[in-house]
Amino acid sequence: MNVVEKILSEHLVSGELVPGTEISIKIDQSITQDATGTMAYLQFESMGLDRVKADLAVSYVDHNTIQVGFENADDHDYLRTVAKKYGVVFSKPGNGICHQLHLERFGAPGKTLLGADSHTPTGGGIGMIAIGAGGIDVAVAMGGGEFFLTAPKVIKVNLTGKLSNGVSAKDVILKVLEIISTKGNVGCMIEYAGEGVKTLDVPSRATITNMGAECGVTTSVFPSDKVTKQFLEAQGRGDVWKELKADDDAEYARVIDIDLSELEPRAACPHSPGNIATIQSLKGTKVNQVLIGSCTNSSYRDLKTVALMLKGRKVSPDVSVGIAPGSRQVVTMLAEEGLLGELIASGVRILENTCGFCIGNSMSPSTDAVSLRTSNRNFEARSGTKSAQLYLVSPETAAAAALTGEFTDPRELGFEIPTFEIPSSFEIEDSMFLYQDTKSVGVPGTEVLRGPNIADVPKAVQLVDSFEGVATIKVGDKITTDHIMPAGARLKYRSNIPEYSKYVFENTDPEFYANASANRDKGLANFIVAGESYGQGSSREHAALCPMYLGVKALIAKSVERIHYANLINFGIIPFVFENDDDYDKITQGDSMKIEGLLAALDTGKATLKLEDGTDVPLLLSVSERQKGMLKAGGLLNTVK
Repeated sequence: MNVVEKILSEHLVSGELVPGTEISIKIDQSITQDATGTMAYLQFESMGLDRVKADLAVSYVDHNTIQVGFENADDHDYLRTVAKKYGVVFSKPGNGICHQLHLERFGAPGKTLLGADSHTPTGGGIGMIAIGAGGIDVAVAMGGGEFFLTAPKVIKVNLTGKLSNGVSAKDVILKVLEIISTKGNVGCMIEYAGEGVKTLDVPSRATITNMGAECGVTTSVFPSDKVTKQFLEAQGRGDVWKELKADDDAEYARVIDIDLSELEPRAACPHSPGNIATIQSLKGTKVNQVLIGSCTNSSYRDLKTVALMLKGRKVSPDVSVGIAPGSRQVVTMLAEEGLLGELIASGVRILENTCGFCIGNSMSPSTDAVSLRTSNRNFEARSGTKSAQLYLVSPETAAAAALTGEFTDPRELGFEIPTFEIPSSFEIEDSMFLYQDTKSVGVPGTEVLRGPNIADVPKAVQLVDSFEGVATIKVGDKITTDHIMPAGARLKYRSNIPEYSKYVFENTDPEFYANASANRDKGLANFIVAGESYGQGSSREHAALCPMYLGVKALIAKSVERIHYANLINFGIIPFVFENDDDYDKITQGDSMKIEGLLAALDTGKATLKLEDGTDVPLLLSVSERQKGMLKAGGLLNTVK
């Protein structure tokens, strides 16, 4: 077996590891963050359980920390008290970014991790099967329920050679994205192997698995070896280490070979992580902003490299530079070594230990600005500035641009990029993790604080046999969850579905909320019509939950991405795909339409969309027996016991 099969087989609850079939697995650990966590815990509470049943559940606050108004602070109070009541470890605001922190303090090789954040696969850097999912799936896992997924095809990425000076892990994953793109990889997992793996430290591996999410795969995983062991021992957690490697005769659905020694610095260009170019081809382009951090590149390894590059130098006067460390551990160690002072002296703005600029809730660039970022997504308007041009680069390339004010190959700076070994011990201080002594036990008498912005979770109604309604919106290819549910300034409404629903498709069609609400109130179904790869991006279940609240009954698309497909079903929205992609062109926004025989379609996998001009459009539906029951009931919350 390969590493993926070994971990999945040890956790298999139902089904067989036959690619393409539905399986369920036991989840050892779960994580939430505050942008998705409030809804996840509201859903958990609605299940009537008295405590968390998973081995470990951790609630991180790392998204909504720009506390303008009462809403975010109220959410934090709710998350803190609900964690204490039900036996969840709570990470206070300022402690750091969930994926960086979990890698440092809780992750363990061979374990399964389910997170209400799409970049949960970061845990694959230490040999975990770590998967992003909707909050309701995480709530079920916290309650001891299994997690359902498609048994994966495993893609082997065989690494040889060693990275040259100035080339790093971000350039590796950008090369992978260049090869396999952001679409067409649903139902796959990536496993890294080869002699080149030994040359990559754990933070580098975590960067690579983190951005596997942008490939559309379920997760990515590295073997657990001596490098993994050294990292865990340095974190004071060597006892959780176990060796994990593929058998010599392991088989894979596809093998990709990458020679690390041949790689050069790359960038993901606007407006997709899959739009790859070399830094050489962009050389000389003026840069206005450089932001370093996010869950992808905020480790001690990354930020010490940047600090050493900037030491004794000044950033370009025309560039705004900010750095967001991934955890207090990283900040503390940089400070103790005098490197935090070096960063400040160079002209860098030190930002909070949060997701911040990555999710567009701070550091929005100026009009038409070119912004280089070490984060993982560069979707249009994600930064908060629609006209900005966002590029995703390595910390080394970002630092080079900070110094020169333009795209610069870090290998051509005139000095060698400093390198260093991962320390034999990290600074460990866990006082901002609360309730570790009550995990999986809880304190039942705790009063859970609920501010006025925290609303009840709406539920869908049972499925009827026909929908008659309107193509309320028609969108193109690669519509992301950012297009559907904007983040940034709107994040504070995540715990209030009636309020947050006012912003569905805000930047795509400002009239959607009014039109969808009017249709719903008249008893008409709302339909979303879309092109390829609908639902790319984050795990935010609000991109299904809010449309459901507005009366969206079905999506009709050329293709749908994995997490969003599951979230739609979780909230009773039927995800149809066109049998013939050309039929997409037959539908115009505002068209009246009807779908009959929905109950039969769940079994046959086929339905017919009837347009107002008499045209019939054949549709396909792929759902498991379990998902059929969920759709009939009106969503997962209506079926959980």
